[in-house]
Amino acid sequence: MRSFETALHLVYLAAATCFVLGLHMMNSPASARRGNLLSAGGMAAAVLAALVAVVRHGAGTGVGAVVLVAGLAVGGLGGLYAARSVQMTAMPQLVSLFNAVGGGAAALLAINDALHAGSHGLGRSIAVAVGLDVIIGSVTFTGSLVAAGKLQGIVPGKPIVFPGSRVVNAVLVATFLTGAGLLVADQSNRLALAMLALAALAFGVTMVLPIGGADMPVVISLLNAFTGTAVAMAGFVIGNTVLIIAGALVGASGGILTKLMADAMNRSIMNIIVGGFGTGDGGPATVVAGGVQVREVAVDDVAIQLAYASKVIIVPGYGLAAAQAQHEVAELAQLLERRGIEVSYGIHPVAGRMPGHMNVLLAEANVPYPLLKEMEEINPEFGRTDVALVVGANDVTNPAARRSGTAISGMPILDVDHAKSVIVIKRSMGHGYAGIDNELYTAPNTGMFFADAKAGLAGLTAAVKTLVG
Repeated sequence: MRSFETALHLVYLAAATCFVLGLHMMNSPASARRGNLLSAGGMAAAVLAALVAVVRHGAGTGVGAVVLVAGLAVGGLGGLYAARSVQMTAMPQLVSLFNAVGGGAAALLAINDALHAGSHGLGRSIAVAVGLDVIIGSVTFTGSLVAAGKLQGIVPGKPIVFPGSRVVNAVLVATFLTGAGLLVADQSNRLALAMLALAALAFGVTMVLPIGGADMPVVISLLNAFTGTAVAMAGFVIGNTVLIIAGALVGASGGILTKLMADAMNRSIMNIIVGGFGTGDGGPATVVAGGVQVREVAVDDVAIQLAYASKVIIVPGYGLAAAQAQHEVAELAQLLERRGIEVSYGIHPVAGRMPGHMNVLLAEANVPYPLLKEMEEINPEFGRTDVALVVGANDVTNPAARRSGTAISGMPILDVDHAKSVIVIKRSMGHGYAGIDNELYTAPNTGMFFADAKAGLAGLTAAVKTLVG
């Protein structure tokens, strides 16, 4: 028996090592795929070891066996189907659903442990872990579902604020904290457990509803950190080392990423959670910004500039993802490269709807990793660039961030306006999350090419081919 427990802990230790090494390998796009596979292998080993332990302890028989097999079948087949069928443009929604599943599972595990604690109770320290697990897991579950709904269009992407919403949130927080306190004081108090869980579930909804769709990258990252923390708490509840380690890694890395992304927007995490900013996904088509006429260009004008440029930087944004135009932009870039033109991509940390959204999207179109340049690396290059091609990006290119008194003052941006010529592909003059005009659009070196990104890029590719024969 002791030798089995030793072997089990060694497998868990090996799995945890795989998690750490895999996470480290994800620092670089070149090794990220191997890191993901290594982490997945570690998780597979941990799950298998846990199943063996369950069977050995006699819990994997009868109804328990049916539940285990059903869970493995549904989860495994569901995950396989999602991985093989989801479009890269829908990856943020899938990540949100994964966050919801992880947080919900962790909360259910803690609730189950509390309900079956027996007359001896949980113990004060475990009761604290149960309370934290239920709070964080429940908030993550409903909050992630709302985030996925906003990204999918099921829930309006704009901030949804109702009168008294702040008061409602304060009441919900007080309710689940009170429930947690009562549970710690009396671990058999099922009413406190129910009060705690229901209030946390409701708070997850009311917390995410006021947040605009453009802030979803930060929200998804924050909810991912919540998921990891909930899983770590679940590890404490059931005494599972690998859950503690895996959850702590996800929680810590997600928290760091959330802070970095909030800094990239020059906003505090609390400011984002409070919400109230719009999404910029809509807005009527017009050629006027702030009363100033913008310069509209035709497909042939843009094709000539691209075909005879020496250096082109492509700046993708959510408009590229919404139009599913990653293959079209890659085809245009390859055409220009065959003409000897230097092409690269400028990636802003919060472009898109989740961390790394643009990187994942362009990777699907087989854009070479070395061409994807982070903001700090690409900004010095704009000054010697002939054409900066902005595809659906808004606030991350707005020069208004460089002066005080605007909604995005101090926010680091991509210096596209330093290029000799700027071409913006956009369906309309709709605002970004800050709700202000993009001063880039009225700059003398900017031409507005009003089109859906997919159709516009395909038209540009055809026009360049015609132009150069």
